[in-house]
Amino acid sequence: MSKAKTQAVQTFTPQKPYTPVDSDFVLKSDAAIEVDRNFASQSVWKDVTTRFRRKKSGVVGLWIVFIIIFFAIIGPHMNGYDYSAQDLKSKNLAPRVPGIERMGIFNGDEKMSTSTGTKTTNLYEEEGLDDTYYWFGSDRYGRDIWTRTWQGARVSLIIAVAATIIDMVIGMSYGLISGYFGGKVDMVMQRILEIMNGIPRLVIVTLLLLILKPGMLTIIFALMLTEWVGMSRIARAEMLKLKEQEFVLASKTLGARPFHIIFAEILPNIIGPIITQVMFSIPTAIFTEAFLSFVGLGIPVPQCSLGSLISDGYNSFTTHPYQIVAPIVVMALLMLSFNLIGDGLREALDPKMKEM
Repeated sequence: MSKAKTQAVQTFTPQKPYTPVDSDFVLKSDAAIEVDRNFASQSVWKDVTTRFRRKKSGVVGLWIVFIIIFFAIIGPHMNGYDYSAQDLKSKNLAPRVPGIERMGIFNGDEKMSTSTGTKTTNLYEEEGLDDTYYWFGSDRYGRDIWTRTWQGARVSLIIAVAATIIDMVIGMSYGLISGYFGGKVDMVMQRILEIMNGIPRLVIVTLLLLILKPGMLTIIFALMLTEWVGMSRIARAEMLKLKEQEFVLASKTLGARPFHIIFAEILPNIIGPIITQVMFSIPTAIFTEAFLSFVGLGIPVPQCSLGSLISDGYNSFTTHPYQIVAPIVVMALLMLSFNLIGDGLREALDPKMKEM
């Protein structure tokens, strides 16, 4: 067959219909382009917030903390009583709430134990206090327990949060510097840390409170000297994991100074564990302050904290148990809520928990 005939055959050979494949380019307008909304990129903190909201216990704890802070701010001003005002004519009155008293609860009745059994008394009626209401009752000096409870919660929160923030700054800086420089610097700083950790914290706090004038600032100072050890260990451990990473070596190559690398390059990458540790440190500080106030080494009178209120209620627990219930419940809710928030933040800030 000649060359011309071969070309003619090839020219008139019928072609198979074309089948599109995945590798073909498709031209679409901007309006036709579809974006995968489920996996759209978002900021780190938005992702953290989303994962924290999925942790129901953490959200509940956060709401409880907000409610307690709200009442700690406005609670002492809600019923017209002052937290330090005394009225011996109104001492040891049971809880009485307007409106609810008609339902037979919180109406001022109190069961008293006697040698012949128990009897129900109402000191409001016996003393002719028809227009007097103490929502949580009154103590042995006639002070309103509602006002004192929220005033005590305010004091305890201020002490715990202030001491924890100061401890975070001191412990975080100490641990980061120790872990970054390493060598002899790390050895000396860790030996100092071991000496500080070897002395019982309660002994240090007690001695400070005996030497210095008791008060809010003294308790914050005492907690500041003892509670930073745990924070420094976490910061040092995170530093040892990150200081050999590529971005740190790149900063060193570009001539960045050590403290710039520590606080501008490495610190933002360990903020998650730091925040989590802060949330777990707040209930510890609340408990320590309450214990010191309970044993008489805390807030001086006429000021009050949750620990001093529990101490006062403990003295009257057998005769008037309602006096200790409110401060114990508020302190227990505070400690539980901060622990729940810390647990939720630990999962939200940990990238390894994202797929779980």
